[in-house]
Amino acid sequence: MRNIDIQSIKQRFGIIGNSHLLNYAIQVAAQVAPTDMTVLITGESGSGKESFSKIIHQLSPRKHGQFIAINCGAIPEGTIDSELFGHEKGSFTGATDTRKGYFEVTDGGTIFLDEIGEMPLGTQARLLRVLENGEFIKVGSSKVQKTDVRVVAATNVNLINAVEKGRFREDLYYRLNTVPITVPPLRERGEDIYLLFRKFASDFAERYRVKSITLTPDAVEELLSFRFPGNIRQLKNIVEQISVLEYDRELDAAKLRHYLPREQGGSQVPALLAKEPGADQSFSERDLLYKVLFDMRRDVSELKKLVFELMTRQPGDGELLKEHSHLFENLEQVNHVRAYKSTEQPEPYYLPVQQPRSEEYDEDEPVEDISHETEEEGLSLESMEKEMILKALKKHNNKRKYAANDLGISERTLYRKLKQYDIEN
Repeated sequence: MRNIDIQSIKQRFGIIGNSHLLNYAIQVAAQVAPTDMTVLITGESGSGKESFSKIIHQLSPRKHGQFIAINCGAIPEGTIDSELFGHEKGSFTGATDTRKGYFEVTDGGTIFLDEIGEMPLGTQARLLRVLENGEFIKVGSSKVQKTDVRVVAATNVNLINAVEKGRFREDLYYRLNTVPITVPPLRERGEDIYLLFRKFASDFAERYRVKSITLTPDAVEELLSFRFPGNIRQLKNIVEQISVLEYDRELDAAKLRHYLPREQGGSQVPALLAKEPGADQSFSERDLLYKVLFDMRRDVSELKKLVFELMTRQPGDGELLKEHSHLFENLEQVNHVRAYKSTEQPEPYYLPVQQPRSEEYDEDEPVEDISHETEEEGLSLESMEKEMILKALKKHNNKRKYAANDLGISERTLYRKLKQYDIEN
């Protein structure tokens, strides 16, 4: 077995760290690089999986060929076949010209398929044929074409679970998983966290022409104890934020804690910064809060209707219903659904509609019409969702990928919402 200089590989590809888990992953990547074996890289989002795909390509005989990285989760389901395998002119609406796909363009090179778990089942079948025979067919064509492409795939989800749930082909999983490489999450790399912090602090100090950020010993302990669910990407964003906003260039644990997201219910999610007054055009935390509250209100309302209906169908629940009738007073059905008296032989009766006392009654007083409350609520939720989508698109200049990230949904879901609300992007 040839001797592998892991340190030189780190320097060449800008990889920082001395963790034995990281070193082992680099060693496996370097060993498999000279072959044409398919590689599956697994690891959490933001852990640096793409760097390993570049190591495999650059240390392989294909290094002079083309390298293309594709995010399978960012391509809409209706166009991913065309993107990967190409299409013929007129094969579908909008196909005004014949187009080469990535597998044709990258012949002799390497394709990195990130988020392979998001690939549609139909496309998975096409990919399996390429891996088995090196053959593919363009969309709208019947001609079989050949390609010589090495596939490196990556995922941040458990593909075994996806196979069990029918969302991923079992034969494709075993074909991709010829050589598995596991990229360790940042929280398992120990002192590497502080090494990366210093590297990012130096880079941002040079970029923004400021003094580099340093940490006191207690701040270093605080940094190393943080779990970093967003891994290297999250650490880099935090260091950049500190480099720009912090006046004191040396941080103690208390100051550093201010920049680390708080742990709530076992989850550490970065908090959204408050918007400045008048910032109406951006997608704000208030919009997200409104959406959550309206969704909760709708769910609670539906649940109350269901409970009310079930209770009115059971004769023995009449007294219980009367005791807690205030919980259902805002439901439209309360004036129409039967309740029961508590007697030896229960007989159905209707809850009377409460009328105002005579001394308070005013014939000229306007009566509020609530007959369309449920319908208007549903419409308002849809209009609010559409408004938030439009805000996110406007904020990111109609770039669906970034708008979807802002909305907390996948780009494929955003694509469906655009079609649902007839929004021209």
